[in-house]
Amino acid sequence: MKQNYTDTRQQLLDTGRRMMVTKGFTGVGLNEILQTAGVPKGSFYHYFKSKEQYGQAMLEEYFQNYLADMDQRFAATETNAREQLMGYWMQWLSNYCEPCDEQTCLAVKLSAEVADLSEAMRLTLRDGTQHVIERLTSCIERGQHDGSLPQSNAQQTATALYQIWLGASLLSKLHRNNQPLQSALLTTQMMLAN
Repeated sequence: MKQNYTDTRQQLLDTGRRMMVTKGFTGVGLNEILQTAGVPKGSFYHYFKSKEQYGQAMLEEYFQNYLADMDQRFAATETNAREQLMGYWMQWLSNYCEPCDEQTCLAVKLSAEVADLSEAMRLTLRDGTQHVIERLTSCIERGQHDGSLPQSNAQQTATALYQIWLGASLLSKLHRNNQPLQSALLTTQMMLAN
């Protein structure tokens, strides 16, 4: 179902995100994006100088929304930090139980693909994932403070957990099942056991 847009730039970003999360950056041509969005080529170049700049803008918006969602999740006062953190991982697992065309993680989909193609996109992905790890670190620190998580180097634990889940997500794509993510969940539960 096509959405009604008043913002052409946003329409282009949303259309590209939906397409690239399944086909990747190089798997989607500019003409395909424009045709699907119903936007003329001149409008695209009004907003973006190149497909690379478009990809960077799409990733920036993705991380802005993703981090806002994390902030909201980790700000909940009715649950302790451990419950918030485990809810985050359970949501990650749930997202990968969806059919491939329903998955939404651009960081997983594009990281390996664009790291060697575009320095600007690589840096956007690097910075975005670093902000994710910072939020995980803060949540772990709060959990250590409220007693719901064991004492550890919070930043090291957050980094390790993110790496485990990112790797498991890639393996889930290769195996076309969520078994690697189930293993990541078990490892996470062991690492966060009090």
